[in-house]
Order: sequence, then C-alpha cells, then structure tokens
Amino acid sequence: MRQPVTRRLQAALATLALAAVAAAGGIVLSAPEASAATGSATGYATQNGGTTGGAGGQTVRATTGTAIHAALCGRAADSTPIVIEVEGTINHGNTSKVSGDSCNTAAGVIELKQISNVTIVGVGGGAVFDQIGIHIRESSNIIIQNVTVRNVKKSGSPTSNGGDAIGMESGVRNVWVDHTTLEASGGESEGYDGLFDMKADTRYVTLSYSILRNSGRGGLVGSSESDVSNGFVTYHHNLYENIDSRAPLLRGGVGHMFNNHYVRINSSGINSRAGARAKVENNYFEDSKDVLGTFYTDAAGYWQVSGNTLDNVTWSSPGSDNNPAGPDMKSTTTVSIPYAYTPDAADCVRDVVSRTAGAGKGLKVSDGNCTAQPPTEPTPGPTEPTPDPTDPTPGPTDPTPPTGTNLSIGAGSDGSSKASGTSFGHLRDGDLNTHWSPAGSTGHASIKWDSATAVSSVVIREAAGSAGSIGAWRLLDDAGTVLASGDGAGTISFPRTTLRKITFEIVSSTGSPRIAEYETYTS
Repeated sequence: MRQPVTRRLQAALATLALAAVAAAGGIVLSAPEASAATGSATGYATQNGGTTGGAGGQTVRATTGTAIHAALCGRAADSTPIVIEVEGTINHGNTSKVSGDSCNTAAGVIELKQISNVTIVGVGGGAVFDQIGIHIRESSNIIIQNVTVRNVKKSGSPTSNGGDAIGMESGVRNVWVDHTTLEASGGESEGYDGLFDMKADTRYVTLSYSILRNSGRGGLVGSSESDVSNGFVTYHHNLYENIDSRAPLLRGGVGHMFNNHYVRINSSGINSRAGARAKVENNYFEDSKDVLGTFYTDAAGYWQVSGNTLDNVTWSSPGSDNNPAGPDMKSTTTVSIPYAYTPDAADCVRDVVSRTAGAGKGLKVSDGNCTAQPPTEPTPGPTEPTPDPTDPTPGPTDPTPPTGTNLSIGAGSDGSSKASGTSFGHLRDGDLNTHWSPAGSTGHASIKWDSATAVSSVVIREAAGSAGSIGAWRLLDDAGTVLASGDGAGTISFPRTTLRKITFEIVSSTGSPRIAEYETYTS
C-alpha cells in the first residue's frame, strides 16, 4: 500500500501547487473532463505511438502566458497529462518564467521544454499569441490547436523564439499542430524568420488545417545541409499565402504534402534538398513561382507528384544550384506513406481549405469528398510515443535488394572511434557473427577502394540482437555530399555514383548500434 499512498500525496501536492499559482491570476481550475481540443491527429503524427496531447488529464483555463507556464509547473510530473484552454491575448507583458519540478520555462516565450502529454487549445473568443512564439524542445506528444501566432521577431523589438511563430528542436517527437493561423508582416529584413520550423532531430509532426501567410519564410525541416535527422512531416489542408520561400524547405527526411492551397508563392515553394523526399499530391498551386524543386543548392532532393493543379505558375531556368520540377512536373522517386488518408480532389482544394483552415473556423475538417464537417471525437487517454522510428523505407527511392557482387569484400575500411573489441574489418568480412560498433551512440564507417568504383546501393545489416538500434543516418560520398538519408538499417538505393570512398554516418541510435556487414553493390 506504500506506493499508492505516495502517488495520492504527490497528486494532492500538485493540486495545491497549481491552486497556489492560480492565485497569481490568469488561470482557472476545472475537474478532469473531455478536452476542448477535438478531432484526432492525422498524418505522421499518428505514427510512432500516436499523438494525443493531454487527453485524459486535468483541464485548466489560462488567460496569460504566465498562467500557461504555471499550469505546466503545477503538474505532479513533467509527463502528467494536461489540457490548457487559452483565451485572450498572450504577450510579453503577461508571460513570465515560472519554476517547478515538472517544467522548464522562460520569460518572453511559451516554453514547452523537456515535457510530454500537453494540449494547448484556443477556446471562447479565441487565443492570440501576439509577438510571442511557442517553443517546443526535447518534448513529445504535444497538441497545439485553434490559436493565432503573429508577428514573432528575431530582431528589432520585442524578440521571441528566434523569430519563429512555432519552433521545434532537439529530439522532439509527435507534435500535431491543427487549425492555427501563423502570420508575419514581412521577411528577414523586417525582423521575422520562419512560421513553422523543425530542426535537430524533430520527427513525426503534422501541420493541418492551418494558415501561413505574409512571411518571407514559411518554414523549414533541418537548419542546415548537415541537419538531416529530422522528418516524417505531414502538411495537409493548409493555406500558404504571400510567402517568399520555404513552403517548406525540406532537408533530408520525408515530407507528405497534400490538399494544400498555395497562392502567391513569390520565390520558391516546396524546396526538397540534401536527399529529402517529398510526396506532393492533390495540391492547388496558384499565381506562384517555382512551387517545387531543389533551390539554392546543388545537394539534390527528390519528389513524387500526382494530381496537382498548376494555375498561373511560372518556372525559372535550371542551373547548377537551381533545379525546378516544372514546367512539366515529373516524379524523381517514390514515397511510401504508412498511414491511411483520403485526399480531396485538387479542383476543390481552394474551396475546402477556405472553409476549414485557420483558427476560429470551428475546427471543421474535410471528409475527403470536398465537404467541410465537424471533426470526429478523439480516442481518449494519453499515449506515450515509442522511441526510434522505423516507419518509411530509407533513401531517395524505395529500394529492392541489390544483386551482383558485394564490392566491400576485399575493399578497405575506416571510420570514427570504434567500441572496444570491434573492428572496421568486420564490416566487410562477409561474416554476420562479427561486427563494428562506434565508441558511442553515433559515429561513421567507410568502405574505400584504391580506384574509382561505381556504387548504386548499400545494405546495412545489424548484428543479431541489435536490430532496430540504428536511428537516423546519412550516406556520404568521398566529397562529403549526401547521397541518401533516412532511418533504420536495410537496403539503400541512390543514383549510380563513381567514388573511391562511401561513408555511412549514424546520426542517432538507441543502445549500442552494431553493424555486422556494410555491403556495397553496383546494381
């Protein structure tokens, strides 16, 4: 009986703490009840254990940013489910740091840091985050719904969240952002950055039924050409309006864009690069330029296209760092989607998005038949996402097992520091009973030849007992160019490349990754 008594005491103390911070103003306690957030997560947010936010937890009402932080800090633990209903305007003047064992907050930004199982939903007359951004860091199972975030700056005054309306970084998993309005009043020269940014190992995110407008940058997945451990992001039924670029910018990983309305994309739209793969289907592109391709880099990305409508879309000429997908858009890869969905036809996207997207639209959704309707109720109860995804097939194409001679046999090998008792030679000895491991959870290993060798596929075989330990990875040529990126061991196919050295870089893992064989093939 000792453990139940302890838990009841912890819960009672948490309630008292929350009541105390409520006295500071801006927060209203209520009993556990059905969340004001409605509908269920869609897209990639349904994978990796699903995204339920604070479902099943206590519901509180907050009218200030300080009250939002107080609600997080008043929980029994940093994973205790909570639904925070927000009404009114949240700004710098009413957003202070609050301390507690279940939170890690900061003034001047809504900080969701090192926590899980939280829903923030706008209710009543609406919730507006004015010049103050929402920062999600080292967190999981988060829902943000029915809010407006506007005019967040990275320079000038006031500044918040690095200039991002909503920003995610550092091991974030399972976020559903739904029926939001994200807007700026200019580009970088006016002090603004991205509206919806993900970086530093952020995965399993869906942005749905939202408006992104009047910004130089719509959003990115990956902050640089080397930040490719992000991905598995779905964008559907969103309006991108008057955006200069990054709608989104996708570096590495997989993105699924369907039933979005893009209007007045001024410089470039979906920018797939650095080995990224984008599935782009049943979207409506209007009065825009270069809506899909690889732009501002020679690090190629890939795309699969179908069912899109192009209405007054113009295209630039190809160049060394400019590879537009049009005017005759054709697929350069295939992308397998692991979840069920029913897209609307592109010819009704403008209408259905206009009736569903953005905050204050009654959370209406499409039924897949071009009709707006109320959302279905979510399945109750929080679900902790399981770590280390293995969903989509890695690499720029859906590969088939290679045939022919394993070119690693008889080649050389080297890499980063290795774990005690392992050898780089074990990568190429044809023996599944031997293996190489990095000294830590990340590292790289290379196969190399004395003369230039053509390679088009790689097979990474994990040692017995360690299957699934390899998370995000990159495959590099001898110049450091990314040939492919993805998650999990297996077959990796890429355009045939002539090189003398090919490197497999482990970006993330669980436990100790162990590679029994690093095979290379010409076909």
